[in-house]
Amino acid sequence: MSETSYDLVIVGGNAGGLSLAVSSQRSGLRRVRIVEPSSTVVFPELVGEEQLDVGYGESVRSVDLDPDAATTGGPVVVVTTTKHVYRARACVIAQRAEATDWTPPIPTAASDRILVDRVPDTAADEDVLVIGYTDHAVEITSALAAAGAGVVLAAGGMDPTKLSPAGEHWLRRLERERRATVLYRSVPDEIALVDGYPMAFFSDRRTPDLQFDHVVFASGRSTLRPAEVGVTEAALRSGRVWFIGEDDAPGVPAAPGWRIGYEVARVFPELDVAPPPSRAQVRRRFTSVIEELRAEHYNATITAFEPTHSDLWVLRVRPDRGGISHLPGQYASLGLGYWEDRIDDAEDPNLDERWDKLVRRSYSISSRMFDEYGYLVGVEDDELEFYIVLVPPTPDNVPGLTPRLALKRPGDRIYLGPKVAGRYTLAPVTDPEATVVFLATGTGEAPHNSMIVELFRKGHRGPIVSAVSVRRWADLGYLDKHRALERYHANYHYLPLPTREPDVPKRYIQDLIRDDVFAEQFGLKLDPSRTHVFLCGNPAMIGLPEEVDGVLSYPEVTGVAELLVERGFTLDHRTRRGNIHFEEYW
Repeated sequence: MSETSYDLVIVGGNAGGLSLAVSSQRSGLRRVRIVEPSSTVVFPELVGEEQLDVGYGESVRSVDLDPDAATTGGPVVVVTTTKHVYRARACVIAQRAEATDWTPPIPTAASDRILVDRVPDTAADEDVLVIGYTDHAVEITSALAAAGAGVVLAAGGMDPTKLSPAGEHWLRRLERERRATVLYRSVPDEIALVDGYPMAFFSDRRTPDLQFDHVVFASGRSTLRPAEVGVTEAALRSGRVWFIGEDDAPGVPAAPGWRIGYEVARVFPELDVAPPPSRAQVRRRFTSVIEELRAEHYNATITAFEPTHSDLWVLRVRPDRGGISHLPGQYASLGLGYWEDRIDDAEDPNLDERWDKLVRRSYSISSRMFDEYGYLVGVEDDELEFYIVLVPPTPDNVPGLTPRLALKRPGDRIYLGPKVAGRYTLAPVTDPEATVVFLATGTGEAPHNSMIVELFRKGHRGPIVSAVSVRRWADLGYLDKHRALERYHANYHYLPLPTREPDVPKRYIQDLIRDDVFAEQFGLKLDPSRTHVFLCGNPAMIGLPEEVDGVLSYPEVTGVAELLVERGFTLDHRTRRGNIHFEEYW
């Protein structure tokens, strides 16, 4: 078997191994070899981009110390694989142990569509949820995206600074290229089967319950033990062999993937490895850095920015590539970097740590309603419209996105999430004669705008009412368009409710139900047998109950949901449709 000399041999082409290879070469090591037992590494594109030396199909048989040989740099480590013998100044075991007895940490149904550490055999054009927050979860997400799947990574608990450099780089790349959606703070609390397909149920209001073709759990893989790869005691004592992972075994030198490069660099005194710069050193005045960050993260352009007033705007966004097909009522996410200027003087908490990251939020997709010729527009396929209010800072909350968005104008760049989602749609409205009532507060009317247009485009003949509660007349960004709809369609009524105008009696959405305003003003009875009510906006207006042991408990302040249930209406449930529909991501 032939022998070859290297500075560093890395066993395993996973995220940690690739990170170490890239950083070592950039620091000046000329001879770095990755030994990978399979036919590929986790991020194959990096091999060509970074000119990495990889031996595919090589499994390690032993890692020993040559007692009779030494270089000017110290002892010689001998790595024997199924194909070669390598003599190196150091060796790192990046390969991780398979989690054979690992079980999902949440209640999970038994199904061949719910997997652990395995990509489905047929992933192309499938929607797949990956659950995990480590490098391993990023690796699985990347493999699915490469196979042509639509991937959502539920990464609640992920600390990006604890990912390996390659893992963090690749995760950003997947997002930037709109090949994966990452839920950084969300993780489902149950995976059940609905009609034979996995449904992920989320307890937080940021994320709706979502159904997928497959769910893949990324297990908590552990550090290999020396005996599993034939590492001898002499090799361990030499100080020239490390394991990537947590230092949880006595006598086994280990370090997590994000730190291993600095541990290994101690063996190579000729290298001058500087510590990573702190984020406090990167400031807004460095224009070139900001432009690089924008180029790296932003994937869409603002095509229109129309202020209703200084704190309320309608904007449209066009993605660089990829489709934006969606159903009226769904939502998408927008994002800007923490490096962008704010319109106010507030200071973001922990800005130094987050300076080069994105701040993101989901917004319902609205509709411009009419084209330039006065005709109703359908669901547009080249850009999305949003209706957004500036959120001011308070002692308890410093908003990150809208104070930055307030400074943007047409032509500016922005981040647009790759996936449009949401179950708040017109799917339950199947009868063209049904009564449809939309109730909203503030910008909560955004999804209703597109839903109303869709109803008219489909020839809906039943009564349609849209009511929205705002503070001032000036807060009604679509008032003129709704009045035009009323002129064109006799079955449509728009009821704005400004609560702080001196010449208008104060009236809230709940009052419309209590006082039978629809019957009195429009001759419209709220009959549960033929009426659908859609609610979006302030949770206090909606007033959803909590269910404890099968008993519903409503909030102290009565919301619309409780008033309608008293009249015989039923709430939408995870497994059964009602006639009270509500937006859940608020």
